[in-house]
Amino acid sequence: MKKSKLLKRYFFCLLFAGSLPLLALEKPQIARLHFDGGGDWYNNPDMIPNMVEVLNNELNTGFATEEAIVTPSETRLFEFPFVVMTGHGNISFSENDAENLRKWLLRGGCLYADDDYGMDESFRREIKKVFPEKELAELPASHPIFSSFYQLSAGTPKIHKHDDKRPQTFAIFDEDGRLMVLYTYETNITDGWSNAHDDPPQVRQQAFKMGVNILYYLFTKG
Repeated sequence: MKKSKLLKRYFFCLLFAGSLPLLALEKPQIARLHFDGGGDWYNNPDMIPNMVEVLNNELNTGFATEEAIVTPSETRLFEFPFVVMTGHGNISFSENDAENLRKWLLRGGCLYADDDYGMDESFRREIKKVFPEKELAELPASHPIFSSFYQLSAGTPKIHKHDDKRPQTFAIFDEDGRLMVLYTYETNITDGWSNAHDDPPQVRQQAFKMGVNILYYLFTKG
């Protein structure tokens, strides 16, 4: 399959699953989750536009460079198949937030959460509200998400030091094995997408490769 057809395939799959309105095919956006609780959901404002530029160049996708902003409880969430959340500090999902997120994820959405140092405890607590019956499972380096487009033989790349622990990627899948939630910890992939941190080029390259792999995995594997 040509790479230029991947985005259309992805959106049609979600459309047939009843997850997206037709308008989402016109100019698809990657969305950022605006969550409550006090954490800085808005940090690194250039991270998604920078990642989109790489995706459009590497995968020939047609994402809009402007990110969308969506809250967990609004119906507009269902317009976006892929939503990113990051930040430092606390996250809080209301009962309505958790219920809407669950419906969106079960109907085809994918949430990518990246701990920007300080959101680990609250993210783990709040995602339990969404899927109390499921656990975050660590993905081994052999998981195909690390080789879907680029070969990341060591698995999760280490972008920032944080507590100098091992970088990890966790996931929640539906009953058919489709990826619904992806969570990166002790790495900070999205910081590597931003121009704000003066990361060495080779480090940023690893962060962008991980981003490409995530989207390509969703396009081709789900």
